[in-house]
Amino acid sequence: MSVFTGSAVAIVTPFKEDDAYQVNYEAFADIIDDQIARGTDAIVVCGSTGEAATMTEKEHLDVCKFCIDHVHGRVPVIAGTGSNCTRTAMELSAEVAGYGADGLLVVSPYYNKGTQEGLCTHFAKVASAAPETPIILYNVPSRTGGNILPATVARLVKDVPNIVGIKEASGNISQVVKLMALTDGNIELYSGNDDQVVPLMSMGGLGVISVVANCAPELMHDMCERFHKGDVAGAAQIQRHIDELCDLLFMEVNPIPVKKAMNLLGFAAGPLRLPLTEMEPAHAEQLREALVRYGLLEG
Repeated sequence: MSVFTGSAVAIVTPFKEDDAYQVNYEAFADIIDDQIARGTDAIVVCGSTGEAATMTEKEHLDVCKFCIDHVHGRVPVIAGTGSNCTRTAMELSAEVAGYGADGLLVVSPYYNKGTQEGLCTHFAKVASAAPETPIILYNVPSRTGGNILPATVARLVKDVPNIVGIKEASGNISQVVKLMALTDGNIELYSGNDDQVVPLMSMGGLGVISVVANCAPELMHDMCERFHKGDVAGAAQIQRHIDELCDLLFMEVNPIPVKKAMNLLGFAAGPLRLPLTEMEPAHAEQLREALVRYGLLEG
């Protein structure tokens, strides 16, 4: 049930300039088309970068459906359908699977969190709501306050047929090594950190679910492609090259910087939804200068 290989963009959701609580679907279509034209291997919709946390359930479903319909099979679409409420995650997953999503990205429960046993039960229940659709777990302790331990992931991949992979954003390389040892590499591993893609691919990873790809899809695609074609040195060179851009796109809470970058690059990404606020002017200038240095924006 392989989902994708390479670079998947964790795509921003554009909102209307005069009303952050209205999705700008015309701009969204333009951003999707641009990503596909520039080599993005898959699209992840309604993730953290897409500000799904501030969407109503109906809006969340509408955005997922629009993306799936507009992509129309050109690349895989993975939809974020996680929640800290198991029932809500099951309902979202079942509905979006019915739209034709190629995969579902399910974040670990946040705030109420759950024990490792609770995580196993939660993810198994969510997977059972969409049994024909591959599930990618999403481990991001910095946001959720909880860590999906390697033994838990290994158990889920072994016991639940459609749980096939994980987006690992713990930043803990040792944990990733342990995970790959426990699964004997029989898991679809994706980096959730743009500055650790090559290290994770060296452990058997298939690619990245990337914030940086919003701004530089060619670079992220090329890095993954070079690695998979055996040009490890070339992939490592790109990883080093994008290091500053990674830092700047996370100098404030994601997706504040990347949405600013997209607006600077001429995409109508629009405003953020509270509690996210616009980027500090000094930081925005640093980002603009970097985009010029990287050749992404004219000076």
